[in-house]
Amino acid sequence: MIDNTLDDIVDGLPEDELEGDPNSQLYEHYRFVADKGQGLIRIDKYLSMHIVGVSRNRIQQAAEAGCILVNEVPVKSNYKIKPLDIVSVVMNRPPRELEIIPENIPLDVVYEDDDLMVINKPPGLVVHPGFGNYQGTMVNAVAYLLKDTPEYDAKDPRLGIVHRIDKDTSGLIVVAKNAYAKAHLSAQFFNKTTKRQYVALVWGSIAEDEGRIEGNIGRDPKDRMLMTVFKDGEHGKTAVTHYKVLERLGYVSLVQCRLETGRTHQIRVHMKHIGHTLFNDSRYGGDEVLKGTHFVKYKQFVQNCFNICPRQALHAQTLGFIQPRTGEELMFEAPIPDDMSQLLDKWRGYISNREI
Repeated sequence: MIDNTLDDIVDGLPEDELEGDPNSQLYEHYRFVADKGQGLIRIDKYLSMHIVGVSRNRIQQAAEAGCILVNEVPVKSNYKIKPLDIVSVVMNRPPRELEIIPENIPLDVVYEDDDLMVINKPPGLVVHPGFGNYQGTMVNAVAYLLKDTPEYDAKDPRLGIVHRIDKDTSGLIVVAKNAYAKAHLSAQFFNKTTKRQYVALVWGSIAEDEGRIEGNIGRDPKDRMLMTVFKDGEHGKTAVTHYKVLERLGYVSLVQCRLETGRTHQIRVHMKHIGHTLFNDSRYGGDEVLKGTHFVKYKQFVQNCFNICPRQALHAQTLGFIQPRTGEELMFEAPIPDDMSQLLDKWRGYISNREI
């Protein structure tokens, strides 16, 4: 059975879940055994490389709460992993167990070898099972595709999807078929050596042709469902996004975004921070008319655009990394999906014939 507790930590587990109680029973949620050739490495870095999506800060909090054990003894986040160490993540409640049922959900596999697959995820497909989405996810679809692969076990956290993109974001994701590939690919994402570019349609005409956005990103203290930029530099995690305007379409702009870091909702939050919210991003207010005229005809035009692309207009277009076993640099590009292509054509038509 697969355990989702660390996903909860990623998504903002209440702090009292991490405080720990020395008198309460502790339940193991994850267990790893360090390789014989494991070099000395801090345990917070080690776990962030082995558990997809969990931040180093959350691991450090878990360690401070006594939830990280090595050889059954609690350790701090600066503990150095040694060969054959047994690492456990424990909490004061049993893990929620989910059965991963292989489901024949069509996937666009753009590349596959013995170690990994690269998939062009459609918009609307949830990546990982979680509250409200226990079936019909990309994990279920991958489990079906790899059901005859001896090394692949959908219940094993050391395998599978290496990184995430949001449900309503389309584009490229890499899946590891074995633990060796997962560890090496996770390390590339952690060390920021992967190459990732997105395209997005945003509200407004951006003044500069290109630029750099830097601002710590963390959960909005007023709404835990949102991320926000902290201006004081003392909260959140460092985040850097580079953008380039590809096309100006009147009251919207098509931009290319290159991630230097990979924070939750990074592009969506950073673009809103500089005043250019993603088009039809309902969570961050982009599903309202933020730029343009007050004419009824224009408002109807925008509503039609929302209907054509009923999600945030964001696509993970480019993904590059080193193949773990061969050392070859792999680079992939996914074409802009139909809903965004139609949306862009709609705005191009508007620009060419300003009758609205």
